[in-house]
Amino acid sequence: MITKKDKNETRKKRHRRVRSKLSGTTERPRLNVFRSLSHIYAQIIDDTTGRTLVSASSLEKGFDDSGTKKDDAKKVGLAVAKKALEAGIKEVVFDRGGYQYHGRVKELAEGAREGGLEF
Repeated sequence: MITKKDKNETRKKRHRRVRSKLSGTTERPRLNVFRSLSHIYAQIIDDTTGRTLVSASSLEKGFDDSGTKKDDAKKVGLAVAKKALEAGIKEVVFDRGGYQYHGRVKELAEGAREGGLEF
């Protein structure tokens, strides 16, 4: 019998593998991305203290979700970059969360770069 692989389990495996080599510091925190079927979330995390410094998502109040999911991802990237600059964060390490750097994840990254974050 052929069994189908669980896509989320393989994504989590990839994410663990990437996270073993990637860590956010106080000077350069980690920009983490999570995408669900209909929304996208971004957090800037300082792994030395284990605190979330800045976060943005497509579920926040006042978020205009008119358009495609890729448009929403770009807006979330711009929002997280704006909040990060207000908090004094300019450089981050990008953590794609086990997802391919393609589609919504790529749009979020490009939005964050346009917003002023460097990675």
